[in-house]
Amino acid sequence: ENNGTLDKYVGDAVVAFWNAPEPQPDHAVLACRAALASQRELQIFRTRLKTAGLPDFTARIGLNTGAVTVGFVGARKRFQYTVLGDDANLASRLEGANKAYGTSILISETTYAAAQKAILAREVDLLRVLGKQKPVRVYELLGLAEDATDDRRKILALFAEGLALYRERRWADARLRFDAVLGIAPDDGPA
Repeated sequence: ENNGTLDKYVGDAVVAFWNAPEPQPDHAVLACRAALASQRELQIFRTRLKTAGLPDFTARIGLNTGAVTVGFVGARKRFQYTVLGDDANLASRLEGANKAYGTSILISETTYAAAQKAILAREVDLLRVLGKQKPVRVYELLGLAEDATDDRRKILALFAEGLALYRERRWADARLRFDAVLGIAPDDGPA
């Protein structure tokens, strides 16, 4: 539905990419839409699991926008069309970082910059991932801009204030903002 390329399964992970083999000017937005749709479908599936008395599970998603090598990789008899490079690896690192933040979709600052007019996202942290010296600004993807509610806008504003106060080391003031977020959304992982 969102014109991505399903690359492969790696253990319990799914790798997909956009903007190849054909250029897609809105590839970051398409990736965000696919991630949000995946989480919506997972919620429906989790409800069915619960109803059937089966164990629950979650899935986390990491998105990054950047330059990668795309093409056929391997040997003559065994090859695949895939992506390689630091920017592909960063998406994988963001997927794993979700666990620490209590989030389900983390996106990089480059994805945020490319998609920010179409999405609702909040800055969560500066994250230094394995293999990188410079920290990356990461955002939690919360939804599409067209679906914004008053509560969601309030959460975004309160969290942004709390994060700024936290970075100023104004701990008590930051906590008040994060507690206000929890008053609206009790299960908010980053707050």
